Amino acid sequence: MSDPNAGGTSETASQKSTKGSSPQLPEMQQEAEEEAKQQLSAHMSYKYEELRSRASVSPGLDIPEDLLHLSHSFGFDSRRRANLGVLDDSTLIFIAGNLMVLLDVHAQEQRFLRSSGGGGIGAIAVHPSREFFAVAEKGTSPDIIVYEYPSLRPGRILRGGTRHRYSCVSFNHDGSLLASVGGEPDFLLTLWDWRREEVQSFQATSQEVHRVSFSHYDQELLTTAGCRHINFWKLSTTFTGFKLEKLAGHFGNSVASDIEGVLELPDGEVVSGTEWGNLLLWDGNSIKAEICCKDGRSCHSGTAQPFALEGGKLLTFGSDGAVRSWDFERISSFTCDGGGSRLEVEPINELVVGRHVCLSSVVKSSLPGSSVWFAQDSNGGIWNLDLSFSPSAADPRRLLSCPSGPIKGLDVSKTSHLMATTALDCSVRVFDLLAKREVTSSCFNQGGTALSWAPLTVNQKGGLLVTGFEDGVVRLLELRADSGVSAEEHTRLHLKQALKPHSAAVTAVAFQPDGHILATGSEDQTVFFFTVGEACHPLGFIHVPGPVQALEWSPDSHLPQNGRRLLILCRSGHALEVESPDLEAERSPQSFHLPELPRRCFGFSSITSRMKRPAGTSRPQTERMKIRREEVEKQEGEKPQPPGPLLCGFYSEPGQFWLSMGGFDSGYLYHCKFSEDQSEEPCRRQDEPFDFLLVSGADDDPICSMTFSSSRQLLLCGMHSGTIRVYPLRPGDLAPADMQAYWALSVHDNHYGHLRHIRCSFDDLFVLTAGDDGNIFSFSRVPPEESQRGLQRQRARIPSPRAYQETESSAVDIQDPEAFSLEAAKQKQDQDLLRRKADQKAAQTRIQLAELREKFKLVLAENQHLPERVRLTPEELNPLLYEKAKRMTAERVMKVRQQMAKEQERCSMALRKLQEWSKSSSEALSVITVVGVRSGIRVSTYHVSANTEHRPHRRASATEAPPDSEEPEADPADSAATQEAAEKQVPRPPVPPPPRVRGRGQDTVRLRKVAERAERVRATMERRRQEWARLYAEKPQEDFEDPLDVLEIQEAKKNIGDVIVVKPPTMCAEGKKEEWNAWEEKIIQQKSEMNRRITNLRDAKIRLVSWLSAQAKRLQKIHHGLGTDLRRSPPPLPSMSPEEMPERKLQCSSATLDGYRAPTRRAGTEQEVPPGADSSLKAEEKDKQERNERTLSLSASSELREEEQLTPLEKELQQEEEIRRLHQQDTLLQQMESSISRFDSELLLLRQQKVRLDIHLKQADLHLLTLFQETVILGSFEEREASLQEKLNRIVEERRSIEFQLQGYSEQLKQRRRVIEELQEDEEALAADFQASVAENHHYEDLLTKIFKKKAARKKKEKRAGSPSEEDSDDSLEDWDGCIDSDMEEEDGSSVDDKVCPTGCDPDLFRKILQLRERRWDLEEMLVEAGKSADALKKESDGLITKGKVLKSSQQRIEEEVELINKDKLQKMKQVEVVVPFRLHQIQFLSNGSVPSDLSEALVLDKSEMDRLRRRVQQLQVEKEAEEGRLLQAQRQRSRLIRENKEMTVRLQELEKQCNELMMLKYGRLLDVEALLSMSGQKKLDKLKEEKLLLEAEHAKELKRWKAKVEEARHALWDATEQNTGVLRSTVHLTDQKKELRSKLSSRQKNMDKLQFQDHRRLEDREDIRKLQELVQAQEQQAQALLRRIHLLSSKEGCVLPPETTRLPPLAPAHGPLPSTRGRPLRGHDD
Repeated sequence: MSDPNAGGTSETASQKSTKGSSPQLPEMQQEAEEEAKQQLSAHMSYKYEELRSRASVSPGLDIPEDLLHLSHSFGFDSRRRANLGVLDDSTLIFIAGNLMVLLDVHAQEQRFLRSSGGGGIGAIAVHPSREFFAVAEKGTSPDIIVYEYPSLRPGRILRGGTRHRYSCVSFNHDGSLLASVGGEPDFLLTLWDWRREEVQSFQATSQEVHRVSFSHYDQELLTTAGCRHINFWKLSTTFTGFKLEKLAGHFGNSVASDIEGVLELPDGEVVSGTEWGNLLLWDGNSIKAEICCKDGRSCHSGTAQPFALEGGKLLTFGSDGAVRSWDFERISSFTCDGGGSRLEVEPINELVVGRHVCLSSVVKSSLPGSSVWFAQDSNGGIWNLDLSFSPSAADPRRLLSCPSGPIKGLDVSKTSHLMATTALDCSVRVFDLLAKREVTSSCFNQGGTALSWAPLTVNQKGGLLVTGFEDGVVRLLELRADSGVSAEEHTRLHLKQALKPHSAAVTAVAFQPDGHILATGSEDQTVFFFTVGEACHPLGFIHVPGPVQALEWSPDSHLPQNGRRLLILCRSGHALEVESPDLEAERSPQSFHLPELPRRCFGFSSITSRMKRPAGTSRPQTERMKIRREEVEKQEGEKPQPPGPLLCGFYSEPGQFWLSMGGFDSGYLYHCKFSEDQSEEPCRRQDEPFDFLLVSGADDDPICSMTFSSSRQLLLCGMHSGTIRVYPLRPGDLAPADMQAYWALSVHDNHYGHLRHIRCSFDDLFVLTAGDDGNIFSFSRVPPEESQRGLQRQRARIPSPRAYQETESSAVDIQDPEAFSLEAAKQKQDQDLLRRKADQKAAQTRIQLAELREKFKLVLAENQHLPERVRLTPEELNPLLYEKAKRMTAERVMKVRQQMAKEQERCSMALRKLQEWSKSSSEALSVITVVGVRSGIRVSTYHVSANTEHRPHRRASATEAPPDSEEPEADPADSAATQEAAEKQVPRPPVPPPPRVRGRGQDTVRLRKVAERAERVRATMERRRQEWARLYAEKPQEDFEDPLDVLEIQEAKKNIGDVIVVKPPTMCAEGKKEEWNAWEEKIIQQKSEMNRRITNLRDAKIRLVSWLSAQAKRLQKIHHGLGTDLRRSPPPLPSMSPEEMPERKLQCSSATLDGYRAPTRRAGTEQEVPPGADSSLKAEEKDKQERNERTLSLSASSELREEEQLTPLEKELQQEEEIRRLHQQDTLLQQMESSISRFDSELLLLRQQKVRLDIHLKQADLHLLTLFQETVILGSFEEREASLQEKLNRIVEERRSIEFQLQGYSEQLKQRRRVIEELQEDEEALAADFQASVAENHHYEDLLTKIFKKKAARKKKEKRAGSPSEEDSDDSLEDWDGCIDSDMEEEDGSSVDDKVCPTGCDPDLFRKILQLRERRWDLEEMLVEAGKSADALKKESDGLITKGKVLKSSQQRIEEEVELINKDKLQKMKQVEVVVPFRLHQIQFLSNGSVPSDLSEALVLDKSEMDRLRRRVQQLQVEKEAEEGRLLQAQRQRSRLIRENKEMTVRLQELEKQCNELMMLKYGRLLDVEALLSMSGQKKLDKLKEEKLLLEAEHAKELKRWKAKVEEARHALWDATEQNTGVLRSTVHLTDQKKELRSKLSSRQKNMDKLQFQDHRRLEDREDIRKLQELVQAQEQQAQALLRRIHLLSSKEGCVLPPETTRLPPLAPAHGPLPSTRGRPLRGHDD
């Protein structure tokens, strides 16, 4: 940069040298100087050390500013949006809290840049040239700093773009502009000219913006996207600068989504991602299409973002960890008729980065032509991706791995520079602080929530970690190197033990200092204790009042006084102190609970609302607290505020501790102690701290974590804002005496990077911090150079492997998150033990019972094998037990009957009523299933509700039936003919009548009427459909155009087959209900008919079964006379199953009641009745059956013996009888077989008919479903339609009444008009009488005429009954009220006296004139009254007409609303899905020769219609070719006509202009030519035309000559302009030389004393400078003259000036004086 003093001297010299010359030169010099400054400012930069934020140190605090030196960043804020940038081929940049980290991916080295304000960093953006990068910060009025790369110097600072934070920034394609978007509350979009540090434009938005992006193809287009919105901006240039025009995107039918990424396409369209994984294609501000995979699958699982367009492929990535490429040509060429279209495409290539990878942003490598991209993984990492998608492409490579999300646990090794962390990403990681690398990591199935490094007393190697997880599992992990491998090469975490003491997340773990006990705390409000050895063994647990926040064992200094105790801090504000469990005490075998463990509780009570900050700090804390308590005691009626969450705390003295609270109670450290009175329940305690410390600047920034240095000289605090605070401690103090002075440094993100963990290494060399932003920082207490020189090792020491490591087996891990906790497992183990014991006892009892049952069965078997005479009956087998059971049963039955007598009577009455009610509907309520005898065919009746015919919406004709229409119950009128034929063919013995089934008969007359009514309704609906179709076809088009065009359009539509929409018919829910009822009645009728046929067939089967039983008995009798070898077995006799006789269910018997009561009596019966009672009864029945069989066998044997004694005749007779019996046997068997076969065939036929009926009924049900949906839709409009109809009816009624009134008024008005006409005729007759009375030349004609026509006001006459109708003139004169004036004056001023007859006038004539005047006045009064009444009628009629018009408009409006409702109804009814069943041969929608599973894309058409459409397609193709030819001709003709129209318009304008000029030239004003033509003669006109032609020819020659002159002048102007440009360039060159000479001159003037011999040369230089200045002025004047000529020529729009116009003066010489134009040459030259 130039020296400002030198610049000032130069300016002074310039002013001196130009004094007295033209005023144009200083302005040119000023502009030149400004341009020079702008050129110099391109190399301007700021000092980073002056800008970066530093540690703040309170005044007077003896702590150096460089207390901590940043060593390394082990974390990466991977969940921050767009937190990755590429500076060169090996350097990446990302944000880490208040730092910018520059990572060398090859050397894994880091460089850091701190924020300038210390409030954090909001966003970053890399310049397209990779030479700059912008850092947008957070804080109060944050800045945007543009750094140079690789120098890392701050080049520009942009200020004032937002109030609190920036959310995103982006450069445009050429890097000239920078766009930034602020966060809440302004959401300000700002456009920067960052090189000049100027705001070009800004515009406020209303929602959180996640992404701002310039178009790569149009620099004027800008897109912002964010929380459920997307906006499209256009950058336009105005006279005031740039202007942003906003166009908000409308999602339309799509669901609004948060948009993370957008990509601008070459054609101006934009592709954006969505939350559900699809892509949205935006055209303008609306969605053109939603891009997805085939079959509606999403492009990505989770959030999708487009990021690049390369090689004709659209690249996208998603949170599913995949990168896919899509065919851009197909996407860009997609067209749609309307919004909401879906474009289904399949990805061309796909790259799955890895498992559990969630990509959030990608950036391309800086190498030209490279296909390498760097990807940000939200699950903690940075990947190197080769997106060439070629077979030789490299696999994805992880460049950086780190925890993801908030860090939940951090601790350091007690012997080495090792650090361990755990986070919710399910990882446990160990880092080397010296080597600045990750040593090892392990992943589990749940997120980590707590971590602690075991002390050396537990593990002498120092490699044992205890980690708590979300599912309540505690894992002991041992850090060790594999045997035989160097620790630096391969180290891993070995699972030593896994326990689950808790059912919720483990929040704290703590080892006892001596290492004997491990304590764990959880969100399930329990603390568990373990003994520590080779393995951890559970001791027990205690309950605490809230979720555990922290655990701390009392230090060794408390042992002599209180022993070892555990301080438990709960998030709810409670603190507990628990004694260490006794290791030798006996434990309960049933539970791990330790209810007797001594404890003390403290319930924090908020005192912040009553606390005042003390004015003086020199007073001791105890004294201040006493004064404060006295003030608090004086305040009355204040309610304590609920405490905020407890954040952290530590022991101070035995029984005392410090607490840090959040929320309302933040800003203080509270000193608390346990009360001696512990009788109150812990949850209800309200204890107040006895002391407090005011923490400066912590009202909204509480302390989240605290730790002490190993020397206890420093207290390190992690703040809610991510800041580190360090407080000095005096020797021996457990807490600082004052929290006002501190050392502070902003490290983590100030908004969400709450510093939860801060630790010091074992030697206090390193300070480690971890926050909720996922960042982990390592700070060194000494500068890095000194620490490297002071340390002997470059790597931390890894615990060496143990000797028995190889033989030690890995512990069993707990993988199931739902696994039982230790307490639950123990409780379940006890329950399982009790259950096993009970099961064993029950099994033994069952075995004993089984043995007794087997013995009893053996006794029964032996008893059955005994002869009958010695066989024991069941009663004899065990008489005592049988008698006892029988007696006890009888007693119980008697007792129960006595108790339940009343209830039995009530139930009997209820049963009778129920039976009476259900007899008529037994068939309707039950389903009868008829089963085939041999075929096994089953046919069931339909379920028809009994109250089907009594629904409220049924029509009266369907519900009412004549009382005499019922048929007899026993036999229906139309019984089955097959039954009668069977009865005629087979002789049947008399059988008992079948059981009567009520309700199966139907009224045939009623059914026929219902069928006819349904047929009429169907015919009516068909007729209406035809009428609708005809109306649709006949409806004309609404938009009227040329009639021929309309006819052609109609013909085309008729040929194409388009449906012409007509006015939708009026539909109502009642009509649909009637249609529903008709269909339902038809369905019920068909079901009832089928039920009747099935019931008849069931009755036939009953008769068949009865007949077969009778035939079997006859056959059995026949068999008695036949030998055993001649007997033929009858066919199996069928039986009636319960499903065939459902009415039997209504028949209640004692067996049914016994079965109903059996479950309630079973328990008691089993106890009292011996186990073998049931089996004995069964055995008795079996014995009876065997005895019957034995009797039959004995009778048969006796018959054989008798047969042996028969004579030959008897034998012959017996043979004849045998033959007859054989014939009867064959006949009976044949009849039985034929009857069974006939029944099965009838049943088969009926089943086939029922199957066909099922198909029709299912179709009817589908139609009913459609009708129901339509009824529901119409019902939703019914209320609105009814209200509108009511209004419409009311308006129609009012209009009718108004029309009736108007008719009456019209008649009255006609009468009034007739009366007025009659009065006017009388008045005319009266005037004629006056004219007849007064002669035309009468002497007093004028006077009498004045008297006759005199006007006066009269009193209203009062007509009295009996008064004469006419009065004399004297009485009439008294009715006058006088004239308007007492004496009427003439117009000339003379008065007229109408009371005295003039002298010389006939008195009779005078009186007659007065009488005529009186009559005239009466007629006038009557006319006035008639006119008033007519006007009143007219007024009322007009009012009614106006009201009628209002009502008519209201009626039209309501009719339009009704029509809109009808359209809505029709639209919604069109959306009702209708099921159409098809057979397979009707489906021709095939895919690869088979019917696809999805027929949603198919179209239902009639076959003939399809053929017609195919023929029509061929016709349309021919017509299309013809129409295309006509269209091409019409387009050519249209183009020609448009062109000719434009030419004619221009020609017309030229002619009009020429005519006007000629008219002004000739007449001096514009005149009407037609008027002139009509006024002038023909000869004159011809003469003027000839003169005009001559003038036009002369003017054409003059115009041609002037055009040539103008062309010459243009060439001269061009040459002069080029010459002027050269002059200006030489002027600039000379100006630079002048400045150089001035600088040399000034330097020479300083050395005036030393260079006296150069005075002559200096004078010559000054003379040269003066000449050059004069030359510059002359050249500038010439340029101004040329510019004026250019301006003059351009202002005339190229028209040639008339000859008398003054020519331009010739160019003046270079030294000639010309007037200046004040700096216009440069601008004119630029233009």
